[in-house]
Amino acid sequence: MIDKPWVPAWILLIGSASTLVGLSWDLQWHNDVGPDTFYTLPHLFIYAGSAVSGLVSLAVVLAATGATRSGRTVDTAVGGRRVAVFGVFQAPVGYLVSGVGSALFLLYGLWDEWWHGLYGFDAVIASPPHVGLLTSVMLAMLGSVITCAAAAGQRWAGPALVASVAVLLGFSMVVLVALPDGSVVDERTVTVSLLSMAALACVASFTRGLRAVVATATTLLAAQVVLALFSPWATRVYAASEGLPLRDYANGLPRMSLLMPATLLLGVAGLALARRARTSVLGGALGGAALAATFPLQAALLGVALQPPLQAAATIAAGALLGAVGASVGDRLGGALRLLVPARTREVV
Repeated sequence: MIDKPWVPAWILLIGSASTLVGLSWDLQWHNDVGPDTFYTLPHLFIYAGSAVSGLVSLAVVLAATGATRSGRTVDTAVGGRRVAVFGVFQAPVGYLVSGVGSALFLLYGLWDEWWHGLYGFDAVIASPPHVGLLTSVMLAMLGSVITCAAAAGQRWAGPALVASVAVLLGFSMVVLVALPDGSVVDERTVTVSLLSMAALACVASFTRGLRAVVATATTLLAAQVVLALFSPWATRVYAASEGLPLRDYANGLPRMSLLMPATLLLGVAGLALARRARTSVLGGALGGAALAATFPLQAALLGVALQPPLQAAATIAAGALLGAVGASVGDRLGGALRLLVPARTREVV
């Protein structure tokens, strides 16, 4: 397995994609049908994705440990530099992060089942077990990003990195569901600016170019379209097969897709306009402001009322500020990812 780095990396990415599909379907189910039990198809996609990520991470760690003990060299393209764990295992850092995230997901899943047995159905998504579940999934997806970045210079690594960042960014938008309505600024909108510009700046910093950034935004847009078509349809078909009616107010709008910024290319444009200034902060501010100006129009489809002009202006200003912060953080994260890549391959990402 470690002789072909692309095999476990793509399996890990498929696991992440499965979890994203399951989450989109599950949110649509709760919106259009209502509460569910543990044993549902959307949950199967979510848990299967984490199981795949955990198992492939464990397999790579064991294979890398065995190879190291036998005196064989393990390429850093297999998940990056190795980290000693408990003085026994030699774990490539990408698979270590993903494996830890998957293990935590299992523990939080058990807690969630106990929680439901004790308190019943959750009224909101932000229950303690759910927060842990979603955070652990994002940690596992971050491991996938690290794994793909570590293989920079290989033909398969570029598309895999783009896809892994798009999946992580798309999944992270679930936090918007738990945010309250802001009185001065739209907290959901400025969070979109923060997370989006952090992801885009990270890719730009790592690749030292904008081609992969454009590809990331385009990939997320394509994922939005696919999920927008799949989730409402799958919910209707699955509900009919279970003999369950849709809620009277169900409008069939794709809930998860509408949480993802459809205008992410505006963030890319912000980075491009500020490229000559050689600072990601200015690009983050421009992109964050553009996203903050356009995302409320998208959120309005979910029934979110548009803000009055003064509040909208405050939201755009806050979006610019948080976009700049996100870009600054993303720029540093991209630099950290580059430390995983041997110097001879850093310029050919």
